[in-house]
Amino acid sequence: MTIKYWLMKSEPNTYSIDDLAAQTDKTTCWEGVRNYQARNLLRDEIAVGDRVLFYHSACKQPAVVGTAVVSKAGYPDPFQFDPKSNYFDPKSDPNNPRWYLVDITLESKFDRPVTLAELRELARSGRASIKDMVLLQKGSRLSVQPVRKKEFDTILKMSRGV
Repeated sequence: MTIKYWLMKSEPNTYSIDDLAAQTDKTTCWEGVRNYQARNLLRDEIAVGDRVLFYHSACKQPAVVGTAVVSKAGYPDPFQFDPKSNYFDPKSDPNNPRWYLVDITLESKFDRPVTLAELRELARSGRASIKDMVLLQKGSRLSVQPVRKKEFDTILKMSRGV
């Protein structure tokens, strides 16, 4: 089985890497994805053992702040069926669920976040290992997106100041 690499965005005022670290088992479900392209990745592509870059978005300084591992493959998002949830979808059918999620487990929290500005600067400098990263493409807004191994490894090195 080949390990794949992903970037998952979360707004830190909604759910941060510190919230994940505070979980007893350091695990959470990645709920609330309501984009069909991202849903397809969660449902069909992301597998147990895949590695994740945890990204804080919609904040003062967007950044990759740590890593996680997928601990449970895609399954129906139960919040789509809960009328009290912000993620309720009245058109979703329990016999044919519309939305999926995965579970992730914290692997590491970076001592030094790798900011979006740093990544853009590195890409502008022509660094081949990062210049084609989906996150850096104009108009890229997916909350779950694929990452190449070389991109993942470059970000890990950057987090260590290498």
